[in-house]
Amino acid sequence: MAAELVGGALLSAFLQVAFDKLTSPQLLDFFRGRKLDEKLLANLNIKLHSINALADDAELKQFTDPHVKAWLFAVKEAVFDAEDLLGEIDYKLTRCQVKAQSKPQTCTYKVSNIFNSIFTSFNKKIEFGMKEVLEKLEYLANQKGDLGLKEGTYSGDGSGSNVPLKLPSSSLVVESVIYGRDADKDIIINWLTSETDNPNHPSILSIVGMGGLGKTTLAQHVYSDPKIEDAKFDIKAWVCVSDHFHVLTVTRQILEAITNKKDDSGNLEMVHKNLKEKLSGKKFLLVLDDVWNERPAEWEAVRTPLSYGAPGSRILVTTRSEKVASSMRSKVHLLKQLGEDECWKVFENHALKDGDLELNDELKEIGGRIVERCKGLPLALKTIGCLLRTKSSVSDWKNILESEIWELPKEHSEIIPALFLSYRYLPSHLKRCFAYCALFPKDYEFVKEELILLWMAQNFLQSPQHIRHPEEVGEEYFNDLLSRSFFQHSGFGRRFLMHDLMNDLAKYVCADFCFRLKFDKGQCIQKTTRHFSFDFDDVKSFDGFGSLTDAKRLRSFLPISQVLTHDWNFKISLHDLFSKIKFIRVLSFFGCSDIREVPDSVADLKHLHSLDLSRTTIQSYLTQYVCSITY
Repeated sequence: MAAELVGGALLSAFLQVAFDKLTSPQLLDFFRGRKLDEKLLANLNIKLHSINALADDAELKQFTDPHVKAWLFAVKEAVFDAEDLLGEIDYKLTRCQVKAQSKPQTCTYKVSNIFNSIFTSFNKKIEFGMKEVLEKLEYLANQKGDLGLKEGTYSGDGSGSNVPLKLPSSSLVVESVIYGRDADKDIIINWLTSETDNPNHPSILSIVGMGGLGKTTLAQHVYSDPKIEDAKFDIKAWVCVSDHFHVLTVTRQILEAITNKKDDSGNLEMVHKNLKEKLSGKKFLLVLDDVWNERPAEWEAVRTPLSYGAPGSRILVTTRSEKVASSMRSKVHLLKQLGEDECWKVFENHALKDGDLELNDELKEIGGRIVERCKGLPLALKTIGCLLRTKSSVSDWKNILESEIWELPKEHSEIIPALFLSYRYLPSHLKRCFAYCALFPKDYEFVKEELILLWMAQNFLQSPQHIRHPEEVGEEYFNDLLSRSFFQHSGFGRRFLMHDLMNDLAKYVCADFCFRLKFDKGQCIQKTTRHFSFDFDDVKSFDGFGSLTDAKRLRSFLPISQVLTHDWNFKISLHDLFSKIKFIRVLSFFGCSDIREVPDSVADLKHLHSLDLSRTTIQSYLTQYVCSITY
């Protein structure tokens, strides 16, 4: 098979940061001014380039070879260490330049003269760190033969120049049509609008099918169909449940969806009472999207106040499991894969370029074989179609058709090969931004502008010679991922989310570096963790915050919640925490009710770009101080 022109490995995006710093004149001046061994810079540059040459082959083989996956993890660790080391130098360099500019009497001196006033212990620290990283990289590079890794054809810039950096603007289309689901839609609408009723109301219907079949999309189209108005529901509400089922949380979500107001109550009895009052005698339609809970007792606890609704009330559920439907004593509507004609329509709709009415005969033939590999899954057809939209030649399409990724072993079956392929062909800078979203739990709705600010704080947004503002670059990155179906509109305002299977993919490629409390295995944060998130509802049962101090290379600490009214407590001394997490870039205590003061040691967090103290009880003058270091 011909060599594949891919977008650049995820590792290449992180290496690019190091390459940029290693080639800067300021860094060379720093080494000369401090009388450090300049060969260390040259050797590090060579080693990083030799690793980068193996990155693409390793990224593909990690899916089938656990030894390569372990090798790639070790390489990322070494690269992160190198990046941290160069970040230390960059901070010291910037500080010295600021000192030089602030002293008029020394402005004629070279910056290197000021370097000599800094403690020589920093020299030793840098040299020791560089040698340690070089040893790790050399050891890892020497393993390429044993692992069967081959060098690629990268220029070493990590830019993924073989892939267009931006899709046509017209590809950012919100689809108003779903193919091959007319019969399914009619069946569900007929059930919703029928006169017959279950004596043990409300009646429940579950749309059941595997991931990527379009269950949520179908439910959204049913929910917004004008025919539903004929059923004259007094109340309509949509709740995304996801795999983290908690009786109080789900019940409160239903109440908030019905009232359109946040609920502060932490008492199930009170929430039940309020929900009963809102529903009593009212005919309602409730959609529970993405339900995973198979325990009947927990569902009964949620259903109790719902039984007070008027006859004719309906609950529509989407789930992957028939066991879920059984536990809810629900009718089942099985959603099947799309038929051959519908598959082609979905694929062609996304693969066609601007102005093209149809594909030529040769691309049609190859595209038909690719469509067969997508197994009738709309998400697979959509993402692979978006990918091929960026490919112009027959050879590109053949390379994708013949990719080894289609033959992934069964243990990766929960991640569709078409999604792996779409990810593999992403430019490396987009891979890095997408992988960071592994911090988000499934079905989490995020705001575009807030995500872009997080990318900025992590220094993910690069513009050559800083021609454009990072926010403009972030907007382009976000729209590229949206147009490739890595993100999707949530259907509510300006919020977005990732499909469950995309979330699985992000977590897979960012494993061991992103840790989501409760959603990932283990209660304690691993030492290798760089990015950490948790939901407000989980911290009361979590006793592992102490392990934060073991994750000394932590770069993100992010509380996440869909419900803004919840509070949480932080039981670790902030001063002790700050003394450990020296490389933190994003630090949020949003909603932490017991933080009243931030110690002066916050100034020691020299890599910190974003500090959020919203909804804490901190003094106002400190908040003003903190805002000065926040994007």
